[in-house]
Amino acid sequence: MHSKPVFLVIGLIAAAAILGGLLFIGRGSHIQLKGQFQKVRLQSLEDTSTVVIVDFRFSNPADYPFVVRKVDMMIETKDGQNVEGMMVSEVDARRMFDFYIVLGPKYNESFLIREKVAPHQSLDRMLAARFELPITSVNQRKKLWIRIEDVDGAVSELEEKP
Repeated sequence: MHSKPVFLVIGLIAAAAILGGLLFIGRGSHIQLKGQFQKVRLQSLEDTSTVVIVDFRFSNPADYPFVVRKVDMMIETKDGQNVEGMMVSEVDARRMFDFYIVLGPKYNESFLIREKVAPHQSLDRMLAARFELPITSVNQRKKLWIRIEDVDGAVSELEEKP
């Protein structure tokens, strides 16, 4: 009579070990960028628009390359509205840093479409986006995040930490 619970326990332990082994083996197959914002800078362009510049550090922990298909920057305003920014090209970002000296130096290259992030590689990049919001609204934001999509459909989001 006592042998049935013992076999059940042994079976559960064996199943847990097999599941754990499969998860351990497949840990590098999940394509996702992980990272954090290093610096956020704002520049008012007009009374109703603001450029947000984000310098960030990220890594690709997967065993496969991450190839960028699309990048978006979003703000959740104080009243809960999600606003998508219009991305600024690398050429325009360089011009902006030359014109608006108060922004300081351009520390990193812009994160570009079709950029390939090798397996286990870490990079520092910059993104700039124009939001049709006054700088006061951007300063009062609830949330700022970047959404990065891989060519195979995997999506990663990096979020500003308060």
